[in-house]
Amino acid sequence: MTMGVIDNVTPFMTFSRKEWAALRESYSMKVTQEEIEQLKGLNDVLNMDEIADIYLPLTRLIHLHTMASQELYRSRSIFLQKQEKKVPYIIGIAGSVAVGKSTLARVLRTLLSRWEEHPNVDLVTTDGFLYSNEELEERGIMNKKGFPESYNVQKLLRFLADVKSGKPQVEAPLYSHITYDVLEETQVVEQPDIVIIEGINVLQPPRHAHDQEEEEVSVSDYFDFSIYVDADEADVFRWYVERFKTLRSTAFRNPASYFNKYADLSDEEAESFAEGIWNRINHPNLIYNIRPTKNRADLILRKGPHHLVNQIKMRKI
Repeated sequence: MTMGVIDNVTPFMTFSRKEWAALRESYSMKVTQEEIEQLKGLNDVLNMDEIADIYLPLTRLIHLHTMASQELYRSRSIFLQKQEKKVPYIIGIAGSVAVGKSTLARVLRTLLSRWEEHPNVDLVTTDGFLYSNEELEERGIMNKKGFPESYNVQKLLRFLADVKSGKPQVEAPLYSHITYDVLEETQVVEQPDIVIIEGINVLQPPRHAHDQEEEEVSVSDYFDFSIYVDADEADVFRWYVERFKTLRSTAFRNPASYFNKYADLSDEEAESFAEGIWNRINHPNLIYNIRPTKNRADLILRKGPHHLVNQIKMRKI
């Protein structure tokens, strides 16, 4: 399906890379090669063409949505006869491990902050809302770290509610990929213009309340715009294994690293170990929890084998 074809079955409009790139119009923005190197994640692919063809049009779309949302909020404040209060625009980013969510989040934070209408953009990852390793062990779900039940969802919902209510300062817990655990330090969010929430399960539907009269709320209820990063399962698996192998000579070399004992694995041993983690944890999580939320997103970025976006689906209004 192309832009000119109407399909009444799907709630999405589908764009090829070329069609999407044309939507940038005359909007331009300077991004240096040095910035690109800083923004891209380990083993991810990011270049000038990807910025120009995919991320600049996306940034322009989100900018327009942000402006429209602010105008709607002003109108509602007038209707309710309440003094207008600054409320951040919240963007959610979901998708499998190793698919490039973090790179997308960093790129959006950088590009969106260059619009004078919303220069203050914060990025919060949901890793900090995982239960601590100690608590995961007590609950008997350490082998399900990253699954929906391994997150303190109520804490995340409270954080989002406080941010969306315009609270002057809200704290988010931080996570260390070195120690593989939640930190005592926190990130302070102080009424930014835009908040990007990045995490594998942020588009999960609400859990069933024990009390039928209790209101069911999901994390995505607080999102103004949501993105799902998609790719073939075989490609994501390959990217995951490649990343694990690369980490042997980078993060795993840190003596404080939770995975330091795997730094000296051979290629064959590393591939076998990474495949085991994928089969036990990441693949089931993708199949049963992450991928089923894809069509809840406002926008789906589909990546090809080379880690570059080749198709975009945007929800119809």
